[in-house]
Amino acid sequence: MNRQDSNTPTFHNPPSLFDPTPYAFCHSVISPENGVLVFISGQSGAEDTNHKLSNNFRIQVQFALRNLLAVLSSHDLKPENTLKITVLIVDHSSEKLSIWTEEMHKIWDKNIFPTSTLIPVPKLAIDGMLIEVDAVAFKENPIG
Repeated sequence: MNRQDSNTPTFHNPPSLFDPTPYAFCHSVISPENGVLVFISGQSGAEDTNHKLSNNFRIQVQFALRNLLAVLSSHDLKPENTLKITVLIVDHSSEKLSIWTEEMHKIWDKNIFPTSTLIPVPKLAIDGMLIEVDAVAFKENPIG
């Protein structure tokens, strides 16, 4: 692994490990030196400020990712600035993993994924929540 530019994150998948790209994650990321980390609380699949939740897992995944993007955008960041995500899925299954992976590929369309941990859980903080996603992103310090 060679760090060519210390101003951008370095996403790295060691050749001795399997390629995680089809599963929408990366094995490791090195944070650049010239910025700060932005820690993002768990985002649910809520569709509005009243926390309306669909009972459809895919819809909640789509809204959880939209909500994550809204927080990133509020810091002038994009998905590519995300270094790490943690995903909590209620009653995890291979079908839910496939849905999650498909939706991740839509947002991270350049196939440069953050590191990721997926944790199956029996329940989340609010009844009806089927997914929660938190993240750590990198924001470059402005020059000047």
